[in-house]
Amino acid sequence: MSIINTIKSKFSGSRDRDMTQGNIFNHILAFAIPLLLGNLFQMLYNMVDTWVVGKFVSDEAFSAVGTLNSVTNLMISFFLGLAGGAGVVISQYFGAGNKDRVRSAVHTSIAMTLILAVAFTVIGIVSVPLMLNILDMPQEVEREARTYLLIWFSGISGLMFYNIGSGIMRAVGDSTRPFIYLIISALTNTVLDLVFVLALNMGTAGVAVATIISQFLSAILVMISLARTDSAVKLSVKEIKIDFPLLKKIVKIGIPTALQMSITSFSNIFVQSYVNFFGKESMGGWTAYIKIDQVVMLPMQSLGLASTTIVGQNLGKGYIERAQKSANTAFFMCLASTATLIIPVVIFAPYLVAFFNDNPEIIEYGAMYIRLLTPFYVLWTVNQIYSGALRGAGRTTSTMIIMLSSFVAFRQIYLFVISRVINTPVAIAFGYPIGWLIASAATFIYYKKVGLTPKAKKKIVLD
Repeated sequence: MSIINTIKSKFSGSRDRDMTQGNIFNHILAFAIPLLLGNLFQMLYNMVDTWVVGKFVSDEAFSAVGTLNSVTNLMISFFLGLAGGAGVVISQYFGAGNKDRVRSAVHTSIAMTLILAVAFTVIGIVSVPLMLNILDMPQEVEREARTYLLIWFSGISGLMFYNIGSGIMRAVGDSTRPFIYLIISALTNTVLDLVFVLALNMGTAGVAVATIISQFLSAILVMISLARTDSAVKLSVKEIKIDFPLLKKIVKIGIPTALQMSITSFSNIFVQSYVNFFGKESMGGWTAYIKIDQVVMLPMQSLGLASTTIVGQNLGKGYIERAQKSANTAFFMCLASTATLIIPVVIFAPYLVAFFNDNPEIIEYGAMYIRLLTPFYVLWTVNQIYSGALRGAGRTTSTMIIMLSSFVAFRQIYLFVISRVINTPVAIAFGYPIGWLIASAATFIYYKKVGLTPKAKKKIVLD
């Protein structure tokens, strides 16, 4: 009975964290560690998929599944931007102690997700041929990619409901339960991958089905938690409706980030097409690099979200100096952890690539991409932390402009020009660190000038 009671306790009770008081470093660390581990397990969805198809299906399936991140991220990135807007609104109301507005924001966010889940499913399935055409994949890879995408988009709503639910929890400082549910989901995905591919011989389709089943499981778990909690973010089916003034606030903050993330993802589809030009071995090497990239990015992403939450809560209470100190603390934590992680990744790059695929040409390409790009991640920490802080303050339009200018406009111009002058894998890949440098410099200058100064208080979403 004690085990059952322990499991039940994970779905009930309050784990809200008030970050407006106490030690900043401890708050960020306690929030970021479960988030980092949770992101790691979420990453296992696609990483395990890639490993299974690379080891047990074919090189074509490996290249297809691994290079589709830019496509699958396109619409989910737009939704994550809106979910981030909801998180900022909720965190600021929570920091101000306005529980009624917190509840209204929660139920408005869920209603918004219901509507978007239907729309995104239909749009995703219909747009698959267009996306594959833009990617310009080799013919032997395209069939596997089509199968994976059609199944993945059919189950996109599970991923959406998990992300809005976990975003609500994180807005009030609870990053532990989303992490637990991702562990369960990732383990489920791993088992189902092996069953569907090895036992049932379903190939790429089996990997995709395993992924969406696991995503729905995580969505169900997080929604049950919201329904059973005694926190300010308690979910009641009867209260799910749109509060239009609140929706306007969520959209006003979330749309710039949504546009930034989705346009960047769409731009990355074109970037992928430049990589694909060099053949399936280059595609496979890039696939392995992207998987390693996602691991190295984890501290940045987790601490960036921690920065958004702690800044949002403190600005909700008017603690501007504490918000600024929180952002600076998160930055130094991020810089130290990222620099430490880069070293072994660069040293063991070929072995990391070989984990996914033992084709010598793929290993050579993958190791090259890893060693070329990962040392520049220290530049990227500036943008991740301070843009996260700016979002916590409601300044999402400015961060959108900086990101789109660096990652879309500049990068596409660079790739167009360089592919006609020096069309090599190294020259193409180098478009990434140059973009990171531009974005980080612009973000830091903007943050220092207007970011969380008293003037920014006018941007807070509170009534």
